[in-house]
Amino acid sequence: MTDTPSSLLSEELNKAILQSVEDGFSEQIDFTSDMIRFPSLRGKERPAQEWLADDLKKRGYPVDSFVVDVEKIHDHPGFSPVNIDYSDALNVVATHTPRETKGKSLILNGHMDVVPEGPLDMWEVSPPYEPKVVGDWLYGRGGGDMKAGIAANIFALEALKRIGYQPAAKVHIQSVVEEECTGNGALACLVEGYTADAAIIPEPEDEQLVRANCGVLWFEVMVSGHPVHVREAGTGANAIEASFRVIESLKQMTEEWNAEKVNYRYFEELEHPINFNVGQIEGGDWASSVPAWCKMQCRIAIYPGDAPKDRAKQIEEHLAKDLAGDSFLGNRPPQITWNGFFARGYVLEENTEAEKALAVAHRRATNKELTSFVTPGYLDARVFVIYADMPCLVYGPVTESIHGFDERVSLSSIKRVTGAIALFIASWCGLEKIEAGDAK
Repeated sequence: MTDTPSSLLSEELNKAILQSVEDGFSEQIDFTSDMIRFPSLRGKERPAQEWLADDLKKRGYPVDSFVVDVEKIHDHPGFSPVNIDYSDALNVVATHTPRETKGKSLILNGHMDVVPEGPLDMWEVSPPYEPKVVGDWLYGRGGGDMKAGIAANIFALEALKRIGYQPAAKVHIQSVVEEECTGNGALACLVEGYTADAAIIPEPEDEQLVRANCGVLWFEVMVSGHPVHVREAGTGANAIEASFRVIESLKQMTEEWNAEKVNYRYFEELEHPINFNVGQIEGGDWASSVPAWCKMQCRIAIYPGDAPKDRAKQIEEHLAKDLAGDSFLGNRPPQITWNGFFARGYVLEENTEAEKALAVAHRRATNKELTSFVTPGYLDARVFVIYADMPCLVYGPVTESIHGFDERVSLSSIKRVTGAIALFIASWCGLEKIEAGDAK
């Protein structure tokens, strides 16, 4: 078996692969649940990554675990500025190497980091790191975004192994960090030399293929006030109240950027592609003192093709101009620090061989045609598409409430996606029979 389109795989082999996914599915969900139990928040991913590395070694893969080195990636055009310690920012890459390369190579990528869970008393079905199955749903923080995807990558390969096959091409299994805040984890893998003919990222995309997605900027806005006793509030300047005027100014700018969507392919019909968010705010020192400071953590999207530095400059210039007439901010403008995502958006060009192969695999696994859509969120696929010139297929299971309370992922959808990935591997990489002496 060599690198033939899955449409040319025998019906018998297609059925055997999908049945093998079914046979291993209970183990796959147990594996996914074990991952969910790790609270792999930013800076706390190492225990989960080390557990995964050990598991992959037991499965027979050579594993490269390495900490993201800012010095190595700092000058790369895809780098996002960072102000935290990376000593526990551990990436894991396992590699399958065939006896004889006959097909096309592949990266199976996923991210281990999850977003904060919020107030625990607002999780109603189960605590965030206590996975629970209810009907067709697996609940837990990070289950959908995207630990079910990491498991799907691994168990797609396990399904092939179970029926005596392995890919006839090199396959890298990547579990990265920093996807939710900088994208530097996936970038570090690229800088370390991990490339392939295509990549798959099973993000929670409702069994659709992402055609294009926005870039993202993260920035901190520091507003300074003039503190006085509250009895003399009118003589001071309230930094927290002044921050409201900064927010309104940025909202106005966001609408101006949304009006530009007609100039960007695939975004013309999207209702509101550019979204601005104040994700954190803190300020002041004392209830009876007019606050001297207010700090906001902000996020905004940009279109594919936009240079982050150009849009960042627009933000700075917009605030300077728009607030120039403000009685206080005009003399003490807010200070901006770029402290996270500084990432371009990307477009996945249509009709690549990789997309065609996924379309056939998806049809075989789901009995439906593959559809594509545009998303205004960030995806690590930009690293592969823009900086490695490889097609990256972002395609994953049906989910609900990612980044929210009671995040959940559909079990039946995980199974279908795992089947599609396994069929894709079989066609894209080709297959060879496992023989005695193979590493796996």
